[in-house]
Amino acid sequence: MKVAIVGAGLIGRAWAMVFARGGWDVAVYDLVDGAADACVAECAHGLATLAEHGLCDDPEAALGRLVAVATLGEALEGAAYVQESGPERLEVKLDLFAELDRLAGADTILASSTSALQCSLFTEALPGRARCLVAHPVNPPHLAPVVELSGAPWTDEAVVAKTRAMFEALGQKPITVKKEVDGFILNRLQAALVTEAFRLVGEGYVSPEDLDKTITDGLGLRWSFIGPFQVGELNAPAGLADYIERYSPFFRRVAETSDPDAALGVDNLARCVEAWGSAPSVERVAEMSRWRDKRLAALAAHKKSQE
Repeated sequence: MKVAIVGAGLIGRAWAMVFARGGWDVAVYDLVDGAADACVAECAHGLATLAEHGLCDDPEAALGRLVAVATLGEALEGAAYVQESGPERLEVKLDLFAELDRLAGADTILASSTSALQCSLFTEALPGRARCLVAHPVNPPHLAPVVELSGAPWTDEAVVAKTRAMFEALGQKPITVKKEVDGFILNRLQAALVTEAFRLVGEGYVSPEDLDKTITDGLGLRWSFIGPFQVGELNAPAGLADYIERYSPFFRRVAETSDPDAALGVDNLARCVEAWGSAPSVERVAEMSRWRDKRLAALAAHKKSQE
């Protein structure tokens, strides 16, 4: 099977490793000269890191399935699936999906990695709109396996089902978004937590460092293997209904006193930035990103061993 990776940035590169590791032939294309070649070169390092943690059986073979191509047509030739990871701008998606729909084979599934644009916004006018959907990953998808599958009202349900089965076979963890919603599921959950984090830090309740600890050494530990519904099931003697009866009044009080306008106001966000400290260098961000990926790989290996 062949996949076309359209857009060779951070997300496109991670997707390339997901498919190559899973045995697919991968054609990488990017409008920017040299970007696809650089993507393939970077994948060599990423696949080696995966192999160190038992997450890629044969990194050399996986790398051998990756190829940078010079044209979009070459990328799409013979592709069963397309994962688009271009710029997060509606006008770009509209033009790019029109071209993908024109050039791709009639049975090729067209998916976007967009994290903010609903599928209906850039596929409505396409003759092949029924084969289009969003496959939104967590960054980086080769280490964080959830993929949110969100179609437009006209997306063929069989396309969603086929894409879900494909990702399951690749070792990802797809979820189906049953109807379109701004931000999909993960980003809406993340937005609620981040907004409250800004409020608590900006209004002086806690330092940003200590707030981060409450996630990394508290909620995050538990959430790495059980979600909020199962947390509720286990946090009350009689299960979820009992949990809701006990704690929903508190949740309501918090919701009623949380003001997103204040939390996300210019002054409050400035206080958060000041409390966090000076911005890191580009080199430091790259160093920390590599550290993050190694920690995620170790966590992924642990979770895999426990399954």
